[in-house]
Amino acid sequence: MSSPARVGRLWRCLLALGWAACLGTALAQDSSEAAQQLRAKNSALGASLQHNVFAQPLVLVSQETTQGLRGDMYALVGFPFANVSSALQDPQQWCEVMILHLNTKYCHTFDGAQGQQIQLNIGSKSPQTLSQSSRVTLAYTLATSQPDYFEVQLSASEGPMGTRDYQIRLEAVALATGQTFLHLTYAYSANLAARLAMQTYLATVGSNKVGFTVLSQAAQGPPVWIKGVRALVERNTMRYYLAINSYLATREQPATHRFEASLQHWFSASEAYPEQLHEIERPAYLTMKRAEHLRQQTVQ
Repeated sequence: MSSPARVGRLWRCLLALGWAACLGTALAQDSSEAAQQLRAKNSALGASLQHNVFAQPLVLVSQETTQGLRGDMYALVGFPFANVSSALQDPQQWCEVMILHLNTKYCHTFDGAQGQQIQLNIGSKSPQTLSQSSRVTLAYTLATSQPDYFEVQLSASEGPMGTRDYQIRLEAVALATGQTFLHLTYAYSANLAARLAMQTYLATVGSNKVGFTVLSQAAQGPPVWIKGVRALVERNTMRYYLAINSYLATREQPATHRFEASLQHWFSASEAYPEQLHEIERPAYLTMKRAEHLRQQTVQ
């Protein structure tokens, strides 16, 4: 409640009704405004959603600032809002999403002193024991849940491998077309050791890795893709989005086939962008993920 008009409304409400009623009114107004803002963003991105490097209604924006790195994915999906909302407001289902990501080794939800939390192990693109990976505990927050809009936040002050202020945030809004508009944010900052490790990676094995931002393109030539740390955050933002989309796309499958279908969907979707996302072959990915998902069924 930062604008003078909103502050004025709150004080008038307080005088008439008291804190409890006014707080509920304020939260409803905030949610309504957030939904309107996300719909406005969908409209503003109309041309970019239709014409882009993804050949589907996606827009990916990355930033490198003094606060850290951030990727924002905007996506128009054909799933009804009710389906999206019911699928992604449960932290346990988020583990079914997260495990699809190439670098996720383990995911488990639990009730902690600060509320619902998610234990996530992040590691390499090959099989690892949990002791070889890095564990981060994410606070799960359902920030807003309305009939036409919701926002979920996963956050940790200390992230994996020397990162901090680690955040994954998803907001979604229902559209009149029956579609859903998503906004995914993936962000973190890094300490000195992590920045040095990142620079070493980018100067060696990661030197040829590219992202999705087109820096330039000749009339008849291939695009010149962005490299460096922004490319890194773009690739991870895309992988998390594809995990969300793959989970939604296969959620109606019979329970016994759902996970396998989501694995196949995620890998096929990733392979649509081989310059950015190809890392391992399908059999290796499937074998690794099946074993990790089985391990995920027990508390570690």
